[in-house]
Amino acid sequence: MELEKLKEVIAGVLSVDPREITLETTFLEDLGADSLDIYQIIMGIEEAFAIEIPAQQAEQISTVGEAVALIKNSRE
Repeated sequence: MELEKLKEVIAGVLSVDPREITLETTFLEDLGADSLDIYQIIMGIEEAFAIEIPAQQAEQISTVGEAVALIKNSRE
């Protein structure tokens, strides 16, 4: 569930096909996201999942799988 909603957030920010996004997809190398894109994705995650992600944790996210794990941990 988290992955599908996260794919929608990422696709909305980066204008990519959600079907191309996997848990192993990296934001920088695979999706070409820059720091502003990452910020918008984090904001989208916080809004979509009703969580707050500390800046220090957000800076350490490099793959979609890491973002999913962070979302799951934040919801527990």
